[in-house]
Amino acid sequence: MPFDRFFILAKKNNYDSIAGSYDLISRLVFQKAIVRSQQSLLPYITTPANVLIVGGGTGWILEEIVKIHPAGLVITYLDNSTKMIALARQRNWKQNEVTFLEIPVEDFRTIHQFDIIFTPFLFDNFSPDNAALSFNLLKKLLKPGGKWLFVDFNIQTNLNRIWQKPLLQLMYRFFRIIGNVEAKQLPDMEGLFMAASFKIAFESRHYGGFILARVFEWMEHKPRS
Repeated sequence: MPFDRFFILAKKNNYDSIAGSYDLISRLVFQKAIVRSQQSLLPYITTPANVLIVGGGTGWILEEIVKIHPAGLVITYLDNSTKMIALARQRNWKQNEVTFLEIPVEDFRTIHQFDIIFTPFLFDNFSPDNAALSFNLLKKLLKPGGKWLFVDFNIQTNLNRIWQKPLLQLMYRFFRIIGNVEAKQLPDMEGLFMAASFKIAFESRHYGGFILARVFEWMEHKPRS
C-alpha cells in the first residue's frame, strides 16, 4: 500500500528504553487484563479489510489477529518507537500484508482510508489538546461505516474504585521518566467520540473497570434535504 510523505519531529511519548521488557512489566502489574481487553475487540475485525493499528507496541497483537484471520488483511502498523517496531517486525502475521511505519500519529498523512482503526492504549499518552488533534486526524482516515477499536485506561467515580486514580498517577510519573510521556491525566475520549457521532457497538471492562475496551461505529452524516 503506497503512502504519502510524512514528517518526523522530535520524539515524545516514546518507549524505546523499555521496549524489550514492556510486555513483561504490563503483565506483572495487570496480569492478562491488557491482553484480554484487546482480544475482546478482535472479533469485530472482518476480512477483507484495510486496518490501521496505531501504538501497537511490540506487535503481539498481530499474532492474536492471525488466530482469527490468517489472511485477507492489509495492515498499516504505526508506532513512535524504533525498538517497538523492530520487535513487531519479528512477529508472524502469516498471509496478511503488513506495512510498518515508525512515526508519531500526529505526523501521519495518507490519502487512504481504513475499514478499521485500532488504538490500543494510545490516547492516555496525550495532553487533551493533542488527544483531540490525533483523534480528528484519525477520524478522517476512517471510512463511513468503519469500526474504531478503542482500548485504554478508565477512571470510575465509584467509591469502590478509589484506587484507580492513584494507580494512574503513579503510572504517569513512571512513564514521564522513561518515555517522555506528556500526559498528566486521561483525556476525555468519550466526549470526543460522542461529539463526532460515533455509536458504541460493543463494550467490555477489565481489571476492575480500570481498562475499558470499546468498538465504536461511525456513519457519515448526510445533509438533510
